[in-house]
Order: sequence, then structure tokens, then C-alpha cells
Amino acid sequence: MTQQKTLMALALLGCSCASFAVEFDRPGSGFSTSTVPVGQLAWEQSLANAHYVEDQNAAGQTVKQTLVYADTLLRTGLTDDLELQLGWQGPAWSKTKVAGQSLEQDGLGDISIALKKAIDLDDEKLSMAVVAQAVIATGNEAFSLQDDVYSLASTVNYQYTDELTTGISMFYAVQDGKWRATAVPTLQYAFNQRWRGYSELVYSKAESQDYEYALGSGVMYKVNSRLQLDAGVGVGLNGHADRYHAGLGFAYAF
Repeated sequence: MTQQKTLMALALLGCSCASFAVEFDRPGSGFSTSTVPVGQLAWEQSLANAHYVEDQNAAGQTVKQTLVYADTLLRTGLTDDLELQLGWQGPAWSKTKVAGQSLEQDGLGDISIALKKAIDLDDEKLSMAVVAQAVIATGNEAFSLQDDVYSLASTVNYQYTDELTTGISMFYAVQDGKWRATAVPTLQYAFNQRWRGYSELVYSKAESQDYEYALGSGVMYKVNSRLQLDAGVGVGLNGHADRYHAGLGFAYAF
């Protein structure tokens, strides 16, 4: 994958959550262990996701790339422990600068469909969910993964106290016969009744590619039992390239 396609792939993997009437799956790279109740709809919307990468190409030139998009995720309950998810990477804009020359592009991203199932572990503190997802490469060339991606993922959370939860999300994706595995250990913490936060380490390995590491952190603000506002930042830890991410968004339960 190119740098831009890799960014889009990581962004489609999902996110972590705060605990409300509906437990949302944004922000972050993991996802919650609960499902949306039958008859309800969760709308999870990025207002702006910005990624910046600075690296060297084969000729030794510095390549600076900025990618901004506004992705959407809709979730609705099918049964007490099963939900349907429909996602869209949304409108996107990118700028690539090499040797003083700039190229700007805009377009639309890919769509996705997924099923999420909550697993009953018969434990008050321990919870689990699994997700099967297909990303359909329907976007414009500059903002598409080009080939469909099929993935299986799981999240396990342990609630130590009302204020502290630990968890790990695992993803295994296949695209054009090549695999990518990602692990996302996460800490979620409550400051008070309205403010919560999370911190995560993203570890990823694709077939025939180097390991990728990143740190992320963010906050969620509970406006009421249906509406959440969120913000997050992240930084790549790979030594050969500078990678940064920042995002704003909201989630609303109907």
C-alpha cells in the first residue's frame, strides 16, 4: 500500500468508546464491547480527521503528505447482542508536496459493512465483542484502498473500577491475498460524570512490511445521555517517518 492507502486502512479499522445510554465506538482505534439495542440507531460522525506524514522517497527527497476526511458510521441493533454497521470514509482532501511541487486532490472514500456481536462471558467486569467487516473499494482512486478488505476483530475489556477500564482490540485483515494484523491495548478512564478519556498503543504488522507503532489519546464529553463530543490526537513511533493525527467528532443515539 502507499502511505495514503495505509492511512485510510488504519482509519477504517475502528475505535474505542465512552459509556453512555448507547456505548459508542468512537474515538480511537479499538471498539466497544456492547451493541446498539434493537430499534435504536447510533450515528458516529467525524467532523475532521487529519493525518500528516513526512518521509523520504527512493530518490532521497522529502515527501510531505496531508490527508483530511470526515468518516461516518451508522450502527443499529438487529437482536439483543447483534448489530449491523454501515460505514463510509466520506469526503476527503489530500495534499502531497515533493521538491517544492504540490499536488492537491479531493474525492470520496470507500464504504464498509459489518456485523458486531457481543459475547456473554458471564462476568460483571469482563466483556467481549467480535466484528466481521468488509470494506468495499468504491471510492475515488486517490482515496480508495483499490481492493476490497475483509477483516475479523475482537475486543476484550476489563473494568477495574467505575473510573478505570483496560482492554485490547485485535484485528486481522486480508486484502488481495495479503494480511495485516493489528493489536490495540487501551486504557479508558473517567474524570467525572461528563468527561472521560482514553490512551492507546497501536501495533500493526502487514505482510512483507515493517512493524508500525503509534500512540493515541483523546477525551470524550457527555453532553447528555444521547450526545457525545470527542477529540483525539496520535503520533507514529516509526523512526523512518514522522506521522501525526488529530480528529474531532461526535456521536448521537436516536
